[in-house]
Amino acid sequence: MRRTKWGGLAERGFEASGFFRVDQRDGIHWLVDPDGGLFLSKGVNNVRFDPDNIRNTDKVPYAQACLDKYGSRNNWRAAAANRLVSWNFNTIGCWSDEVVAGAGDTPLAMTPIVDLGASFWLHRRQRFPDVFDDEFESHIRQRAKELCTPRRNAPQLLGTFIDNELYWSPDWRGNDELLTTFLNFPPRRPGRVTAITALQQHYRDFEQFNAVWCTPARSWDALHMLGQIEAPFTRLAPGARYNTEESWANKLDRRREAFAADCDAFAAVVADRYFELCVGAIKAADPNHMVLGARFGALPHDGVLAAAARHLDVISFNCYHADPTPLIEAYATTGKPCIITEFSFRGDDVGLPNSMGGGPRVPTQTERAACFRSYATAAVSHPNVVGYHWFEHADQPREGRFDGEDCNYGTVTIEDEVYPELTGAMTEVNADAERLHGQGVAIASAAQA
Repeated sequence: MRRTKWGGLAERGFEASGFFRVDQRDGIHWLVDPDGGLFLSKGVNNVRFDPDNIRNTDKVPYAQACLDKYGSRNNWRAAAANRLVSWNFNTIGCWSDEVVAGAGDTPLAMTPIVDLGASFWLHRRQRFPDVFDDEFESHIRQRAKELCTPRRNAPQLLGTFIDNELYWSPDWRGNDELLTTFLNFPPRRPGRVTAITALQQHYRDFEQFNAVWCTPARSWDALHMLGQIEAPFTRLAPGARYNTEESWANKLDRRREAFAADCDAFAAVVADRYFELCVGAIKAADPNHMVLGARFGALPHDGVLAAAARHLDVISFNCYHADPTPLIEAYATTGKPCIITEFSFRGDDVGLPNSMGGGPRVPTQTERAACFRSYATAAVSHPNVVGYHWFEHADQPREGRFDGEDCNYGTVTIEDEVYPELTGAMTEVNADAERLHGQGVAIASAAQA
């Protein structure tokens, strides 16, 4: 198979545009590289000389090992880039050193993250950015201008991620809804006012609202001043169980059904404003490249997905399940191309604790390689999936990184020794990915029948 310099298939390609983009053929979504090649983004996250400090120290054991081995950061960059290409990867994922993209003999695509929402959210010390705050739009436009404008003419830029794993709905991190999150912003914050106003417009009568929400307030004015507004019900995280169990629970309790409808309606409004403003900010600074989404950390509700699909070029999500198929199917309902931006498997045979972090644990490196093969094959065989990014390039310190993670996530050890079983499987599947994806026409045809 003849390939472009980016690694895309040159035969039966699309028209060259000089930048990465998306297109479809025979019901199958593809990325298109700057030279028009059919492209799937096969990437590795956190490709860096200095990926992880040992928790609460300034020690970076991987950096020290690589300095001893290569003599300099630039020597390591070239070696790391060429090694990734030898494994048939074509992309450096999130949190990577962008210089690596051009350091080797073959260029790699890059996918930076600009943290538009998170940077405002952390500034305001809130669980989710207040997208109704007037300062939110000015903040993200300035940040996008600073971070995206310098890359606007870069052919190696695949696209930009807005954020990573924002909290959209109940998941492993808690039971809060976006609506209750906004209702519990401080009094007079724009997001809280917007949330209460939306409820007031829906219910009109306060007693009707309070029959569902059961707050201690006795008027809309009093509700504005409450220190804490408790959710009257707790919902499951979206997914297979939600669709069956929550539907049944709502049929048994109309108050619960009304609460769920309130939460879903507000989350959809928040998502639409978030994606519209963030995509607009990035496109204003860089009209030449794609916006690759916000790396969903868990499946959100349908209204959030619909909003994402309206505004994004590609929907991105992280999936640490052994089999990505159910989650792919859920995101594919949008009809948009999708990219899996984090997945991994951890081996218990290399002396790392694997005590914190996502992804299945397996006994050996042989089984780790087999899990990658099964997962990546299933992913690229789906007509909507246009890439997958492995987490991550090097193992974490056994003492734990900043958040305590201490896992065997690496393609290489913390001494920069290659895992041959895993990288052998990666090399083979990466080489075959476009052929597997092209066979997705049978899946696409069956779905359309």
